[in-house]
Amino acid sequence: MRKAVVPALAVAWAVLVAGCSSSDGADEERLTRQRENYCAQLGTWQQARNAARSEPSDESEYDEVGALAEDAYIAMRPLRKETVDGGRALGEATVAAMRDSDSEAEGRVVDYCADSGFETLTR
Repeated sequence: MRKAVVPALAVAWAVLVAGCSSSDGADEERLTRQRENYCAQLGTWQQARNAARSEPSDESEYDEVGALAEDAYIAMRPLRKETVDGGRALGEATVAAMRDSDSEAEGRVVDYCADSGFETLTR
């Protein structure tokens, strides 16, 4: 009886460990997609904001910039607690960059995107 239990436990352990590693891979893929989405949304907001600053604009351009900022905030939510340079959370740095026009905070979130491999998505 004891001999049958040991192999069964070994098989159960192997299945459990294999399940964890595939789950970790799926989690890493999801995190990568979230980071890419955030950086793409950030870059789109930066591009619209820069265009609105440099060209004579109408109210609709500012509305578009606001809507794009909201998209970036939504993309940031699952990542908000990740740390960026300076010890700030990504959420805090994103809000400071977008709402307060904090250029240092914007630099931190751009660096976050570069460190994540998505430097070409930001401006």
